[in-house]
Amino acid sequence: MGTQTSNPNHTIPTRRVSFEESLRDVPKHFAAGEDLILSHLAVCMSAVFPDGEDFFVRSVRHYRDRITDPVLKRQVAGFIGQESVHGREHRALNDRFQALGYHTKHLERMTKRSLALRERIATPMSNLASTAALEHFTATLAELLLGNEAVRAEFGDDAVRNVFLWHALEESEHKAVAFDVYRAVGGSERTRVWTMKGVRIAFVVSMAVMVLVSVLRDSATYRRGNLRRSIKRVRQSPLLTREVWNQLKDYDRPDFHPDDRDTRTMEAEWRERLFGADGELSGLLAGSGAAA
Repeated sequence: MGTQTSNPNHTIPTRRVSFEESLRDVPKHFAAGEDLILSHLAVCMSAVFPDGEDFFVRSVRHYRDRITDPVLKRQVAGFIGQESVHGREHRALNDRFQALGYHTKHLERMTKRSLALRERIATPMSNLASTAALEHFTATLAELLLGNEAVRAEFGDDAVRNVFLWHALEESEHKAVAFDVYRAVGGSERTRVWTMKGVRIAFVVSMAVMVLVSVLRDSATYRRGNLRRSIKRVRQSPLLTREVWNQLKDYDRPDFHPDDRDTRTMEAEWRERLFGADGELSGLLAGSGAAA
């Protein structure tokens, strides 16, 4: 079999970062303007990441021995390394959120149980198709965060924003790996597209329910005007636009590939900005001088 990767010159580094110390002073409503809903949205996203990332790793690793292209093999290793660190660091962030009164550990357990059930009843190919679809979700959100200053500003707290920026950079770097593995091991186009159709609705609905329940459990929700102001702000958020939804639906195209959206220049800019010689996050790398 010939080349299986879409980008044979692409390397995917595993950065050993640690955010735990920087998260100690994160306030409860950390989003810009102490916004209620945006804070809960970021919390709920973080809560599903650790076990979601573990699921992605298992889904791709299952087919690792069937990859013959040495470059894609190395990219799979980079994917697994990055996703493993994502899970660890989001657990640290979730620990801080739990200490602030959010119910992140409950959401982590729910996510873990639901994914374990899926793995018992679904085929490995179905799980890989779901991973490829969800990787398009994270790549879409990553591109929005890295490319839109207004979205970055909504995070408010620098420490929380830094976790998501680092995560976004690496999601962009490895956005094609699960897709390339799925294609290399013979995954069908029909399964790929219909899996995304289901995932797209399920993810949006489940996240909306999680955020709603989380907001309703927060006493700040019941302070006069708080919820109304937050709803107004969220309705104007760049996250909730037709453009984002259309980018997610682009996955349904018969000839779709994650690299159709060329984010290489943006990735290079953020690699330098975060992990270059004077990078904003270089000091968080293991040894503080590790190469990015």
